[in-house]
Amino acid sequence: VQLQASGGGLVQPGGSLRLSCAASQSSFSFPRMAWYRQAPGKQREFVATITAGGSTDYADSVKGRFTISRDRRYTLYLQMNSLSPDDTAVYYCNAKRGTAEWWGQGTLVTVSS
Repeated sequence: VQLQASGGGLVQPGGSLRLSCAASQSSFSFPRMAWYRQAPGKQREFVATITAGGSTDYADSVKGRFTISRDRRYTLYLQMNSLSPDDTAVYYCNAKRGTAEWWGQGTLVTVSS
């Protein structure tokens, strides 16, 4: 399984970005997919998750601003709105199936004026 994250970049505070994670297998073959992030000098933290059935959950810090979704083929998304400098981090996509787990390589999001 390979996961390829993309869509990061530099954005001003208040702006939006959409991250994508292309999987080498159908996204619905994974019971759960998620986004995590790691800010400079901090541990990796949970951002959002989605199940194959479409149930979602979010970290309190991003609720109401970020939306996780998946298409019917191979891609996981993270729509990020109202971005703040605190959202600056490398964002990683994650997929789980049973006891197996896979990570993408990460995409850098920088929120700065």
